[in-house]
Amino acid sequence: MEKHEIAAENSGIRIDKLITDRFSKWSRTLVQQWIKDGHITVNGAAVKSNYKVSAGDSIVINEPDPVPLDIKAENLHLNIVYEDGDVLVVNKPRGMVVHPAPGNYSGTLVNGLLYHCQDLSGINGVMRPGIVHRIDKDTSGLLMVAKNDRAHESLVEQLKNKQTKRRYIAIVAGVIPHDKGTIEAPIGRDPEDRQRMVVTDKNSKDAVTHFQVLERFNNHTVVSCELETGRTHQIRVHMKYIGFPIIGDPKYGPRNKQAFPIDGQALHAELLGFVHPDTADSMTFTAPPPADMEKCVEELRKIDR
Repeated sequence: MEKHEIAAENSGIRIDKLITDRFSKWSRTLVQQWIKDGHITVNGAAVKSNYKVSAGDSIVINEPDPVPLDIKAENLHLNIVYEDGDVLVVNKPRGMVVHPAPGNYSGTLVNGLLYHCQDLSGINGVMRPGIVHRIDKDTSGLLMVAKNDRAHESLVEQLKNKQTKRRYIAIVAGVIPHDKGTIEAPIGRDPEDRQRMVVTDKNSKDAVTHFQVLERFNNHTVVSCELETGRTHQIRVHMKYIGFPIIGDPKYGPRNKQAFPIDGQALHAELLGFVHPDTADSMTFTAPPPADMEKCVEELRKIDR
């Protein structure tokens, strides 16, 4: 337990900001959660995060015991593209779930991260340590992971402010006539199937995807897609919406399914860019599509010309 009395020069400052600035070992998000849970009080009473302190206020901080993480660390031989004391970039294989969920507590990226390193951000809770953003189970490619709370907050803020760069490669059914374009269509839950997303004006969020054609065949197109926003299944939903669904996609793929040497959607997060949370250096990482996706393209060059 820590007890502090507010000096006159700090009067009028929000309590969450004051504590964060005064004690750099705690992130603002964590402090706000402690305030909400009643672990931080002012003059013996609970307050909100936007409470502005006054001279003479007595603040008591009861740092809660860490919640034990009951998730097994597993040596999954992760493909670590980059790592330092603040961030980690991993190339996730297709078929791997990012974080544990009911009925699926083993073999996830988080299981592998826990084996690889112990210093992960706790902001997203015990089930998602270090996880800043996700990609779907059957999508491969680059993910950034936070190794401490301050790095986590910085990366989330960059995502929110559209300062990160995330580019994907996809193989779609149909021939896209335009060399490039922008899909601006809001995405929300499908009211008839909660496991699917749809373009809708009801209970939706703005979603923007920029695309550029890389290679055309008689019946298919290889395209790069850059995310301006990051909604659930965004590229998969947007490509289906404009009439060019991603091949192999079990939820949104073409109805007339053609056999391809790929298990899951032909979608790969090939480029990831962000500003380093500590050094402020601009960092960009790339990873080529997996072998089975490359094989799909090779076969299309032979049979779909």
